[in-house]
Amino acid sequence: MHAFDVLGDPVRRRILELLAEGEQASGAITEIVRAEFGISQPAVSQHLRVLREHGFTTVRAEGTRRLYAVDGAALREVDEWLGRFRRFWDRHLDALATELARGRRERRPTTDKEPS
Repeated sequence: MHAFDVLGDPVRRRILELLAEGEQASGAITEIVRAEFGISQPAVSQHLRVLREHGFTTVRAEGTRRLYAVDGAALREVDEWLGRFRRFWDRHLDALATELARGRRERRPTTDKEPS
């Protein structure tokens, strides 16, 4: 399965978003995902397994709990692939930054008063 096939599923993307906030127990992830997507606990477990098997997450046992975290390896591969296309939006983002800075300069109150 290609990285974009893994990331193409909205449930798996949501799990990664949750894990981007930090390591979380599988029970907490399952509770949120079940509430948002209306899927069963075994279905959430399957998504966690896919993420783990394809290098997007790591899991460690802490007693009876399973704690999941983002594994950056697969995401670095996605970033490298996207790097080929970055030139298409970097120029536009740079132009936006320039316009935003120009707008801030124009709105800045002048502290020098003209003589009366």
